[in-house]
Amino acid sequence: MKRSTDKIRTTHTGSLPRPADVFATMQAIASGRPYDAEAYEASLTRHVAEIVRRQVEAGIDVVNDGECSKPSFQHYLSERLAGFESRVPPGGLGVPTGPIGLDGEDARMFPDYYASVLKHNPFADVIRVAPRVCIGPIRYVGQEKIRRDIANLQRAMAAAGAAEGFLPASVPVPDAIANEYYKTEEEYFTAYGEAMREEYQAILDAGLLLQIDFPRLVSGWDSRKNTSLADYRKWVEGRIELLNQALRGLPEDRIRFHTCYGVNIGPRMSDLQLEHIVDLIFKIRAGAYSFEAANPRHEHEWRVTEKVKLPDGKILIPGVVTHSNVMIEHPETVADRIERWANAIGRENLIVGNDCGFQSTAGNTEIPLTVAWAKLEALGEGARIASRRLWR
Repeated sequence: MKRSTDKIRTTHTGSLPRPADVFATMQAIASGRPYDAEAYEASLTRHVAEIVRRQVEAGIDVVNDGECSKPSFQHYLSERLAGFESRVPPGGLGVPTGPIGLDGEDARMFPDYYASVLKHNPFADVIRVAPRVCIGPIRYVGQEKIRRDIANLQRAMAAAGAAEGFLPASVPVPDAIANEYYKTEEEYFTAYGEAMREEYQAILDAGLLLQIDFPRLVSGWDSRKNTSLADYRKWVEGRIELLNQALRGLPEDRIRFHTCYGVNIGPRMSDLQLEHIVDLIFKIRAGAYSFEAANPRHEHEWRVTEKVKLPDGKILIPGVVTHSNVMIEHPETVADRIERWANAIGRENLIVGNDCGFQSTAGNTEIPLTVAWAKLEALGEGARIASRRLWR
């Protein structure tokens, strides 16, 4: 990963609202309706080119494809991993609520807010995915799709003049998927990690950066009402061991790790704090760590670096614009946030991004497309202002 040696480098975190025609085709595919596969592939190529071009114009140095081809991380894995069976619950899939966390501590503390969210559910139109169960040997079968994603991003980068790009991939830990095939949890988790490793290797072999997305590492705290912090940290340590096993031998300086609290515009008073887990995050075999740092529950966390030292050779990617509200940050505010982090850890150890993707699940309407682009433009301008201050 290139460092901020002569300016503060910027990046995008992952997802952007999917273009209307892409989403319409995704809905057709999910429902089993006929669709024009050739036209769909051409549309993906065209939109990825546009997405990358607009990132470059907004001042984003390290670009991605906006996760344009992924309906969601759950759905894309169902296409790329064999050995699983979808099972619709007896009562049906119900009303999708996305990562709103209706069974969590935040919903318990603020029931009136969450009740109002459900009346205008921003996840009502997302593509539903039935729960999956492992029923056979796990194999990676997404070779054609990952090649497609790599080719689309590389072509778009060449056309837009972007020198550095990344593709996000899901964490190699199947916590939410039941197992009926492997004799032990260790066998199951190992097989899952080995299958995901094939996707990681393909991204790195193509010369792109790899981003591992693991929101549940911190967002899972909200739903564990009777779990102590010590016990939660033990669970986190176990998941990090699994992740590191899947990343063994891969070049750490080309791997980014991202965690977040989900796309949830809510009170979020129950969020786990960075100081409770950052020492464990630093054990992950990655060269850079991306996390939320721009919203009001986490903006203060630059001070964590006063207590926990950034390991040598590592990079932090704090968010300096947020997905947790629709207000567009003023570039001077963005620059102030950047300057605080640069002074805390050293400007060469800093790349800045957004807190989380702006549409982790296609069809989620929390952050409209125009707002997402305005926030990325504020990110780019804020980085230019901060760079002038820090290199004057």
